[in-house]
Amino acid sequence: MDANLADGVAGCSRRSFLASAGGGMGMLAYAALAQSQDAAALSQPHFAPRAKRVIWLFMHGGPSHVDLLDPKPALTKYGGKPLPDSFGNIMTRRNVANNPLLAPVRRFRPRGQSGLEISDFLPHISKHADDLCVVRSMHGDSVNHPQSVYQMNTGSILMGCPSVGSWVAYGLGTENQNMPAFVVLPDPGGGLKGGPPAWGNGYLSASYQGVTMRSGSSPILDLQPQDGVTAEQQYRDLSLIQSLNRRHLERRDSDDRLSARVKAYELAFRMQSEAPELVDISRETQQTKSLYGIDQPETREFGERCLLARRMVESGVRFVQLYSGDTNGWDAHADVDKNHSEYCRRTDKPVAGLLQDLKQRGLLEDTLVIWGGEFGRMPMSEQGKGRDHNPWGFSVWLAGAGIRGGRAYGATDEIGLRSVTDKVSVTDFHATLLHLLGIDHYDLTHFHNGLDKRLTGPDEAEAIDGILT
Repeated sequence: MDANLADGVAGCSRRSFLASAGGGMGMLAYAALAQSQDAAALSQPHFAPRAKRVIWLFMHGGPSHVDLLDPKPALTKYGGKPLPDSFGNIMTRRNVANNPLLAPVRRFRPRGQSGLEISDFLPHISKHADDLCVVRSMHGDSVNHPQSVYQMNTGSILMGCPSVGSWVAYGLGTENQNMPAFVVLPDPGGGLKGGPPAWGNGYLSASYQGVTMRSGSSPILDLQPQDGVTAEQQYRDLSLIQSLNRRHLERRDSDDRLSARVKAYELAFRMQSEAPELVDISRETQQTKSLYGIDQPETREFGERCLLARRMVESGVRFVQLYSGDTNGWDAHADVDKNHSEYCRRTDKPVAGLLQDLKQRGLLEDTLVIWGGEFGRMPMSEQGKGRDHNPWGFSVWLAGAGIRGGRAYGATDEIGLRSVTDKVSVTDFHATLLHLLGIDHYDLTHFHNGLDKRLTGPDEAEAIDGILT
C-alpha cells in the first residue's frame, strides 16, 4: 500500500474507516454501471453501421497474393525470365530485383457463381468465393515486418500508436460489460514481429488495449481466485481494495495508468463468471467442431481459436483479432510451396468453417470478417523457390457486413509487383473499416500532445466507395 494512503487510513476513525469500506462494497457494481453509462455515451455511431463487430484474421509473415488471391497469367508466361527493365527501380532487400520471375506455384480457378479466381491453396475458402470481396490493390510503406505489422494494425510504421481494435473500443465500447471490447487470440507459437504493441492502446487510455485470451479453462492467467477463497471473501476483499484504489486515484489527479488498473480489476472480477464459460467449447456439437476442423490434428488449434472468435462476437465482444503464424509464419523466403502448404492446411478449413457458421447463425450480416497479412510477396524469386516481402501491391479480403461478394476490387500490374488500379492505402482501408462500423474516421479523435489524433493520421484518407457499394 502507498505510504500516503496508509497514513490516510491510519488517521481515520474506526467508524469512518468501516463506513468507507462499507461504501466500497458497492464499488464494483457502481463501477460497472458507470462504465456502462460511459460506453453508452460513446457508442452512438456517426451514421447507421453495417457492421456491429469485427473479426480480423491476421496472417502474420506476409501471405503471397500472387500465389493465393491475385492471378497473374503474365507471371506464368514469363516465369524464369528476368524482370523487364520497363518496371524501373524497385526497393527490395537482398537484391532480389535481379532474380528471375517465379511463376505462381498453384493453379488459379474460377470459383462460385461469380467466377472469382482463387488459388488451389485455398480449396475450402474458395467455396465461399461469392461472399468475398478481394481487395487486390493494397499498398503500404515498409518492406520490414515490424513496421508493416504496426502500419496494418495502427496506421503508422512507428511503434506507440493505438491499434485499430483500441480505436474501435474507444469509439464504440463493448456490447457486453462482463467482457472487454477488444480481444486478441495470439498464435500460441508466439514471436509476432513487433510484439504486443500491434494490439496496444498507444496514447489512448490503457483500458482500451487488446486483452489476450487463449482456449481452455484458464483463458486469462491468474483470473480465478486461489483455492479456499470463497466468492464472498473475494468480493469483500476486492471491494475494500477498490475503495482504497479510488481514494488513491483521487489524490493523483486521475492518473491514466492507475485508472486503467482499477478498471482492469473491475473487469477481471466481472469476467470470472463469464470468460471461462465463453471459452469452454465442450458444449458445442460435434458437427460444429468438425466444421472448424477441430476433429483433425492439423486444423485443431486454429479451428479452436476461430470457434472462440465466433463465440466472442456472439457474446458481445466488439473486435476480435486472431493471429496465424509464429516468429516466421507465412514468411516464405525459401520455399513458397512448402510454407504456404503448411499454413493453408492449418487455416483454410477453420476460416471457411467460421464463415459458414457465422452465416448460418445470421451473424455474418452484421459482422465484418477481414483476412490478410502485413504485406504480400514479390513476383521475383528468392533462393530459387521463395519470395521476398512486397508492400507495394498485395491482397486482403473482406466478407460480411453487407459487403458485396464474388468480386475483386482494384488491381496490381501484370506481374503483381505494384498496385496500379483503384489503389487502396492502409489508411484508406482503415477509413473503410471504420465507415462500416458507422464511424466517420475524421471525427474519431483523441487529444494528445496538443493535437487531435486519428487512426488515419494527419494526411487525407477516404472510405472506398468501390468496396462499400
